[in-house]
Amino acid sequence: MSLTVQHLAAVDLGSNSFRMLVGKAAESDHGAQIYPLDSLREPVRLGAGLDAGKNLSEESQQRALAALRRFGERLRQFHPERVRAVATNAVRVAKNAPSFLERAQRALGFPIEVIAGREEARLVYIGAAHSVTPSAGNRLVVDIGGGSTEFIIGAGLEPRMMESLYVGCVSMSREFFPAGRVDEHRMKSAELAARREIQIIARSFRKAGWSSAVGSSGTARALADILVGSGLNDADASLGITRAGLRRLRKIYVQAEDLGSLRMPGLKPDRMPVAAGGLAIMLAVFEELGLKAMEATDAGLRLGVLYDLLGREQHQDMRSLTVHQFMQRYAVDARQAARVEQIALALLAQLDPLATPERQQALRWAAQLHEVGLSISHSAYHKHSAYIVGNADMPGFSRSEQAGMSEMLLCHGGKLKKLGALPGGHLDLRSLLALRLAVLLARNRRDIELGGLRLRPGADGVPGTRIEADAAWLRASPLTQYSLEQEAAEWQRIGLDLQMRQVAPAAAP
Repeated sequence: MSLTVQHLAAVDLGSNSFRMLVGKAAESDHGAQIYPLDSLREPVRLGAGLDAGKNLSEESQQRALAALRRFGERLRQFHPERVRAVATNAVRVAKNAPSFLERAQRALGFPIEVIAGREEARLVYIGAAHSVTPSAGNRLVVDIGGGSTEFIIGAGLEPRMMESLYVGCVSMSREFFPAGRVDEHRMKSAELAARREIQIIARSFRKAGWSSAVGSSGTARALADILVGSGLNDADASLGITRAGLRRLRKIYVQAEDLGSLRMPGLKPDRMPVAAGGLAIMLAVFEELGLKAMEATDAGLRLGVLYDLLGREQHQDMRSLTVHQFMQRYAVDARQAARVEQIALALLAQLDPLATPERQQALRWAAQLHEVGLSISHSAYHKHSAYIVGNADMPGFSRSEQAGMSEMLLCHGGKLKKLGALPGGHLDLRSLLALRLAVLLARNRRDIELGGLRLRPGADGVPGTRIEADAAWLRASPLTQYSLEQEAAEWQRIGLDLQMRQVAPAAAP
């Protein structure tokens, strides 16, 4: 497939730093490649703005918004489909995240997705794997962020094991090293706290094994710069991060007591507030996973986002692969899913001829997954489908995308009064009506013709819509007629005017 994309941009709203990467996509001997063109980094430290109630302070939000406005100016000429902005742990855990995201999206000028920990891990691995020398066998990638640390084992460009732990350099530094104060007790306590978290996954990861290890993004790159710049690694390990080097750096930090007074090559002032926490986590990683050395790369989440975005542009969307895998995992009847998908898209075209490709795709995925809950029980299966999609790890999907699809699946069957209790309030009612009618019409699990059914949309979406069906077609389908009348009555019960009408068959030409 020829490559048509020229420029793509990724924005990473991390718990410590906000970063932006602009890249150019071009063909190479190894397929499509991303060549970085421009990058920006702002040490926002959003995670440090979380108070005891898990709310982002106004001060931290203002720092974030100012950075996003600057990023937005750089991205002003980009098409929305070629920019992807993702938010990680600080926004994942913040209780006031919805209000912050509204302001943040206005400041940036583009939508911002909150991604789950394992989705972050998947993207980190993709970015790191594209930035280091290919190696045989498994590769371990560790990304120490501000609020979480991602652990991934993969082979080549494919991640295989992914975990995300709630331990990061910002949260660790706030808890154990306030104001940059370091001593033996604090350092040992921080290491033990990190090791307790890592022990949860250490056994399964060590069992899988790896032939090379990579530390990605800010903390790993900063540690490598310090260790190499200060000559702390062993003589035969001048590049990257080594266990011996980390232990020597630990001794220096403890002896310094106040990191603000420490001057070392590679130790940049903007990383000083999180340096001790990052070191404690990396020491714990090396101890629990039995590492002796690790390569470091600045690439990670941002580059992974660009490659994932490139895949979408080339119709290699990870989300479609995930949906296909879910259909297989939950033994979905593929023919029935395709039948419902086809009918739902045809009905949506009648309801909204200008439906965007994104809305059509969202409806397609919902149709393909609407019966995953049958793997649990036929009774109220729509609730089981909604729970699975809303809570499972779905690579490629953001949290908001999963939540929206979960709402669609919850409401595609049963009573509609639950619409009023949905938290988002952004469910597309025309897509929902199309899906509900498609499931109803395909009840016999046989292919049908829609020649006898037409939807006449109202001016405001579902209100005012008429379901028109040929009288002869209805007489031949009494169950369908009854079901359509009941569906119209269900929408009317929640105050939305949906009418069912019989019409004379269209005259033959």
